[in-house]
Amino acid sequence: MSNTAYIYDAVRTPRSKGKKDGSLHEVKPIDLGAGLLRELQSRNDLDTSQVDDVVMGCVSPVGEQGSDIAKMIVQNAGWDESVSGVQLNRFCASGLEAINMAAAKVAAGWEQLVVAGGIECMSRVPMGSDGGAMGMDAAFAVQESFVPQGIGADTIATIDGYSREDVDAYALESQKRAAHARDSGWFDGSVIPVKDKNGVTILQRDDFIKPDSTMQGLGGLRASFAEMGKYGFDDIIIKKYNELERVNHVHTPGNSSGIVDGASAVLIGSQQAGKDLGLTARGKVVATSIISTDPIIMLTGPGPSAHKALKTAGLTVADIDLWEINEAFASVALRYMRDLGIDHSITNVVGGSIAMGHPLGATGGCILSSMLDELERRDLRRGMLSLCVGGGMGISTIIERV
Repeated sequence: MSNTAYIYDAVRTPRSKGKKDGSLHEVKPIDLGAGLLRELQSRNDLDTSQVDDVVMGCVSPVGEQGSDIAKMIVQNAGWDESVSGVQLNRFCASGLEAINMAAAKVAAGWEQLVVAGGIECMSRVPMGSDGGAMGMDAAFAVQESFVPQGIGADTIATIDGYSREDVDAYALESQKRAAHARDSGWFDGSVIPVKDKNGVTILQRDDFIKPDSTMQGLGGLRASFAEMGKYGFDDIIIKKYNELERVNHVHTPGNSSGIVDGASAVLIGSQQAGKDLGLTARGKVVATSIISTDPIIMLTGPGPSAHKALKTAGLTVADIDLWEINEAFASVALRYMRDLGIDHSITNVVGGSIAMGHPLGATGGCILSSMLDELERRDLRRGMLSLCVGGGMGISTIIERV
């Protein structure tokens, strides 16, 4: 019999524009992550010598984010020298994979208390800095018929019949929900202000959200991937999906996830660890899943991974109260709801990455904290978290409030 992996706490930083003029650009990755660990320690009166490991996702683990940044963050936070750290990269799934790995460690009974989450300072370490075959090896790209993710998102919109108005309307609702949640204080329990060495607050709340967005403004943005499509990527898609005459390019910066800085941290442990340390469980991990689908269109994995997690847990769609799909692109979220037969009223109820941004390796932990907060606030039981992932993968996690 496996042990239950309990969620004792979940925190994140505010998210801010991942450019040099972003609010968090001055903060080094090791400082952004260490601030969260120190907050976990403080608010849980945590004896850090009892933490077995810290697992952190990071999609560009080079430069300031290299050299096993998880261990560097542990040391920078001043935690006990017995605490280990490991960085992992499963593209956009990295943060949720870190959580799933931590839960598996606890469920196996081999470790009792693990911190999981992620870090991505995209203003200091730009996306793609780590290179790799998928985007940098021309021979591999030709062999595998690689196309950029945005082309895949536009292809989903074309296949499913989502118009520019459809994806813009989804994006506008994400902005409205995120702004309302932030301004209503719904994030305040989990969003930890970022402070400098002198204790002065650098950023207290998410500032990437654009509450003044309108359909007219979104409609005036140019399609981001139409020019790329002309370079032969559209032809690759049409060769694979030959029922299409053309790819309808509908995604823009306004209906795609934003580039931001951010970090997340989740405290996961066994029941015994909670008893020993006086911790109160807020939730538990019920089931996890990883799957891969067509790597050319690349972004259709979330729905199948959610179904796989449900099967593992012995649950049905009707057993899930709230759903969270990372809004990499609006069409990904629309496809997810279609695949699962769920309504937008119970999906991404506080907005998502279109409004708040997608700090790559940290996003899994960010959406878990929001989900846990909303299950508590609404007095609901179960939530499903899912992300699309490079290479056609999809990842999901079911959590339950206790």
